[in-house]
Amino acid sequence: MIAAKAAFYGVIVCWWWFVFAFWLRKHPPRAPEAKRDLTSYLGLALQAAAYFLVWYSPLRHREGLPLVFTRKWLAWMMAVLSVALAAFSAWLVNSAARRLGKQWGLAARLVDDHTLIQDGPYRFVRNPIYAGMFGMLIATGLAVGNWTALLCAIGLFALGTWIRVRIEERLLREGFGTSFEEYARKVPALIPGIY
Repeated sequence: MIAAKAAFYGVIVCWWWFVFAFWLRKHPPRAPEAKRDLTSYLGLALQAAAYFLVWYSPLRHREGLPLVFTRKWLAWMMAVLSVALAAFSAWLVNSAARRLGKQWGLAARLVDDHTLIQDGPYRFVRNPIYAGMFGMLIATGLAVGNWTALLCAIGLFALGTWIRVRIEERLLREGFGTSFEEYARKVPALIPGIY
């Protein structure tokens, strides 16, 4: 039970880091938008629903934390994995958002003087923010241990991310043409070796 509590509170600390780093970061001046696609909010809503799904069970049922295994070493291994994944994911999201600077926004958009960023975390995946958000979802699901909710949440999150990636990459193709196509051929969209 100690490992389960350590995982849960460790993931909570990573969530605070995730949120406060966005909230407290220096915000660059708003850039005028060249193009925007508000349908990307549908994907964001599905991603938010996925997060709600993994958090709903522990908020509703407070009997205990379900990251409990009969072997202590396995419980501690899962706790360490959960917290490490959450910490890496929070770092990845915040690093990618900082690298985007004035180009970052909730809606899919291109701003005036938009540049195609291919360095920093964007060397490894085209959508490191979504990769980090997915990592936070998995870490949270492991920490709270509601496996059914986690599997359903993964499906919702994958659909929401697919919608957002398609919309954002359509805008980037329109804005950068062959430069984006070449980048997309070299760098995976979300998870190296998978997608």
